[in-house]
This record gives sequence, structure tokens and C-alpha cells, in this order.
Amino acid sequence: MSFSATLFQMPVMALPFTRLLLMLVQLTLLGGVVMFFRPLLIGIARALVLVVRPRPTKDELAARRKQRAQAATVQATAADVRVVGSH
Repeated sequence: MSFSATLFQMPVMALPFTRLLLMLVQLTLLGGVVMFFRPLLIGIARALVLVVRPRPTKDELAARRKQRAQAATVQATAADVRVVGSH
């Protein structure tokens, strides 16, 4: 046999049928287990997100709300001054 024929020789049976069938059954079982435990897995994922990025406290949210309200008031006042100044 020549070198190129040996190099490009295709295997006769790359994956036996029984092995393919076993992989299909395993994937089906894995999908069923994931679907059965889906609520638990979602809860674990949400808990991990809260560990990495915790929610702001009520005081922090109130302070942020107050700061936004003050900024909106300042912008409204500045807009009123511009309107009065243009006349």
C-alpha cells in the first residue's frame, strides 16, 4: 500500500450501533433527570447569583430613590430657569 492510501484510509466501522444506542439512552435519561430536578437546579442557580451579587438593602434602595428624585427636581428646576431666561 502506498503512503497516501494508508494515510487517508477510512475506518470501516467508526461507531458501533450498540454504542450509539447506549449514548442515546444515556442522553435521554440525563434529559429526564434534568427536567425532573429543574426547579431545584433553578433555585440553586439563583442562590449562587445572590452570593456573587447580593441584593441592595431597603435603606440602600430608599437612598437611591431619594437621590433620583433630587436629581429629577434639579433637572426640572434647571429647565424652568432656561424657559424663563429665554423670554
